[in-house]
Amino acid sequence: MVKIGLIDIEPKIFNTAYMQISQYHKNKGDTVGWWSPLTDNQFDHIYCSSLFDFTDKSEVPKRAITGGTGFDLTSRLSIDIEKSGFDYSIYPKCKTRYMWFSKGCIRSCPFCCVSKKEGNIYPCLLGGGKIDSKLITICDNNFFANPNLWVAKAACEGFCNAGYLLDFQGVDARLLTVEDCKWLVKLKHYKQIKIAWDNPKENILPKLKLITKYIKPYKLMCYVLIGYWSTPEEDLYRVESLRKLKIDPFAMPYNKTAPYQKNFARWVNHKATFKTVSWKDYKKTF
Repeated sequence: MVKIGLIDIEPKIFNTAYMQISQYHKNKGDTVGWWSPLTDNQFDHIYCSSLFDFTDKSEVPKRAITGGTGFDLTSRLSIDIEKSGFDYSIYPKCKTRYMWFSKGCIRSCPFCCVSKKEGNIYPCLLGGGKIDSKLITICDNNFFANPNLWVAKAACEGFCNAGYLLDFQGVDARLLTVEDCKWLVKLKHYKQIKIAWDNPKENILPKLKLITKYIKPYKLMCYVLIGYWSTPEEDLYRVESLRKLKIDPFAMPYNKTAPYQKNFARWVNHKATFKTVSWKDYKKTF
């Protein structure tokens, strides 16, 4: 029996790679536990997975098997580990099942690593597992671009008929048709449907107006990337356009330490402030 240690350097997230690694080793009869510097000598092998390149990795032992976008965009789990399933027991506070119907993306957005890591979109079925929860998180990068979209839709309808709530990590508003909007309305959603308006040079207002004819605006939340390829004026235009449509904007600063981006995001994302104070007046406070 081999003793496996997992190094948790991003404790605020549930890392599905760790769930797969844990399940793989438990299937082999190995034991799995959380690593710490004090217990290092108790483990035969240790893994460290990271999603973010800015996470401090200074205390990760050199002998650790590392992977994830925070270490290397080209790193991948082995096929055997990916097929092993998910061990939710390592995260007792996790209340959702994670599922993928596709990986990759049809877009090649310069600020996003998905196309570099996973390539063009391709259908797959990954996730599920045993967990006492009625919530399913759909992790597809671009759900509506799935070549087997009808299969994914049928599965999601089945989940809803069984009483499950769905949480789509992102829906590409540019792809939505009237039929897609009507389909989304039929589903049971956890919180809001997430869309994005990242590029100020793309005028997606006509598409957003079409969407809100079928999906009530308060059920939509729109990510707005700021500080990457936009001016402050373009950021404000997109946010105020969403406000007029009664869609909830959520500002995503490209550089979280830049004063303007940090302040603008704070204004937009603190809803009580956003609803009562203009950006012009808010700027006077700093």
